[in-house]
Amino acid sequence: MMKEMFSLYGRTAVVTGALGLLGREHCRCLAEAGANVVVADLDESACCALSATLPSRSCGLALDVTNQESVQTLHSEVLQRFGSADILINNAAANDMFENPSLAAEQSRFENYPIEMWRKMMDVNVTGMFICSQVIGSAMARRGAGSIINIASTYGVVAPDQSIYCTPDGEQQFFKSPSYPASKGAVITFTKYLASYWGHAGVRVNALSPGGVENGQQEFFKENYARKTPLGRMACRTDYHGAILFLASDASCYMTGANLIVDGGWTII
Repeated sequence: MMKEMFSLYGRTAVVTGALGLLGREHCRCLAEAGANVVVADLDESACCALSATLPSRSCGLALDVTNQESVQTLHSEVLQRFGSADILINNAAANDMFENPSLAAEQSRFENYPIEMWRKMMDVNVTGMFICSQVIGSAMARRGAGSIINIASTYGVVAPDQSIYCTPDGEQQFFKSPSYPASKGAVITFTKYLASYWGHAGVRVNALSPGGVENGQQEFFKENYARKTPLGRMACRTDYHGAILFLASDASCYMTGANLIVDGGWTII
């Protein structure tokens, strides 16, 4: 009985931003639980290469989450190949990238932050989630079942601690910009809206707020982060498998509108 609750056999999951650090792990987790996985991102050839490594019936498809036509085309292909999309993981997200590291601290200050970067972040992180949910989620609602998982962040719950981006000699390498936490806060609020709106239609909508993931950051940053985390470390990329499987499967069948925080305790201090 317990094993069946977590099984995803016979279900199809669409993962946006699937080529990212956690997107790849979401795909692998779902595939290992038996789901057909649609690996969706901008680079179709890379998506196909990733899907070929998954232990279930999977495919790679190109997707621009900010383009409604692109989302509709992907959905049509999913329906043709698999018959339905039962799980949607809105994982696609932009983060700040500064071309010149020596100017990052100055450019990332709130007072100087470029409006173009703000708009891009909102377009991908918020509008992209809206479009994918509208196109794919609407079909779930018509069918009367589905699970949508919106990837938020601890920075959608608490403000960034700018001190962790400070080197031991006191140099502020950059500031976590206003657009990322603002967009992730919107993800959490949108999740509640959609959960209420589609609850009667059998579509569950939840958010997952992960903490920081170790990915080759500078040692001073990892140490700063670990000191603020009760479990004393950054997350490993596989630390979110359990949460993803729980939210995607029947194990969370009475859960909707929630924000599941998995952060090693970062937000409790």
